[in-house]
Amino acid sequence: MVRRSKAPTPELFTPATASMPLAERMRPRSLDEIVGQQRLVAPGQALRRAVESGHLHSMILWGPPGCGKTTLARLLARYADAEFHALSAVLSGLPQVRGVLADAAARFASGGRTVLFVDEVHRFNKTQQDAFLPHIERGDIVFVGATTENPSFELNSALLSRCRVHVLDALAADDILVALERALHDAERGIAQLHVSIASPLLRQIALAADGDVRRALTFLEIASELAEPDGAGGAHISEATLAQVLADRSRRFDKGGEQFYDQISALHKCVRSSNPDAALYWLLRMLDGGCDPAYLARRLTRMAVEDIGLADPRALEMAIAAWQAFDRIGSPEGELALAQVTLYLACTAKSNAGYVAFNAARAEVCAGGSAAVPLHLRNAPTQLLKSLDYGKGYQYDPDLPEGVALDQTGFPDELGERVYYRPLARGIEAKLKEKLDALRARRTQAQRQPPHKDSGK
Repeated sequence: MVRRSKAPTPELFTPATASMPLAERMRPRSLDEIVGQQRLVAPGQALRRAVESGHLHSMILWGPPGCGKTTLARLLARYADAEFHALSAVLSGLPQVRGVLADAAARFASGGRTVLFVDEVHRFNKTQQDAFLPHIERGDIVFVGATTENPSFELNSALLSRCRVHVLDALAADDILVALERALHDAERGIAQLHVSIASPLLRQIALAADGDVRRALTFLEIASELAEPDGAGGAHISEATLAQVLADRSRRFDKGGEQFYDQISALHKCVRSSNPDAALYWLLRMLDGGCDPAYLARRLTRMAVEDIGLADPRALEMAIAAWQAFDRIGSPEGELALAQVTLYLACTAKSNAGYVAFNAARAEVCAGGSAAVPLHLRNAPTQLLKSLDYGKGYQYDPDLPEGVALDQTGFPDELGERVYYRPLARGIEAKLKEKLDALRARRTQAQRQPPHKDSGK
């Protein structure tokens, strides 16, 4: 049954509400009060049309902390005149989930609807996630799951197939400024009754310090207003010194094992690869600032040295290992400079993935092929029996030859023939390797078309 929704009646402001934190008091009461997320809730957008028409659907809200996931879920229930139930995947177990689902099923049988909001839904295991499936299918609940992690990796496919994923963005500073201004001038829910003043540049500083989290911004403002200095006229003023105290030692958003972690290490690697030392240094310091293990970064930088630079500059690997050892010896914060230095070097030097490509090509052929025998001329013959079986027969000892290379001697199993995996690029030191190998391979191809040399006896 579809019900056409209407704008909800604003909640009454009570003495109990007045004791709530500012961020909770200022939670939007209508879709029009939501700051940011215009791609989803602006007039005419698909999600807003669905909410206002009563065509609610189960969904996953994916976004960083403080972007409005809980608020949006509450508003869905209010617009649809549905019962709102909230569960935390951190605090709730399967028995509590089943109890809420049973209540929702009974309510649905009586003609009512339930919006079930599950915060941090990615923390539920597969069995717990599966518990929601039949109730979503029957329509007992409108399921709204909130997650800060990529649903493709953290939620099972059965739940994802029954929900629409909506991506919420971190709020821009300008959007957060709107919420801060609203709190400053709202006498009912905000702090207008305190007559607190703050200069516009300082208010923007709060918006920037919140790092996309409007709840965090309102908390900063509330603390600053409590510490504000009396202005002698019945009000208070938030000074630059007061704000500096409030914002001291704040940390940026970073999840050591989550989506942001992998996005940022990806950005660091790709900026090194594209020879952008400034951007690479920025992402390195973002990760260090967020609490990333420096040993992990040292290991990844070493990987970049062999994967993206390779033989175009063999010194890169030496420097990466040296920086790793330097950090182990002198620790933080001095050791971080060694990691920064090697990051800059890796980004600036010549790049070649030819060694990495060769490794993958050779590995693929090894995995796909059988256990090809080592050619007799390449086998070791330490005993007379093995010599009688022709082990080592026909082997040419390269240093004894005029050119120092046995050009007509293959190094591959007979059934494979010659292969070329490593194709150096004309970059850095590898350019010289390319010139040498191109000439050597051409001569080897020509020589192997001629009759073989006699056994050198080695």
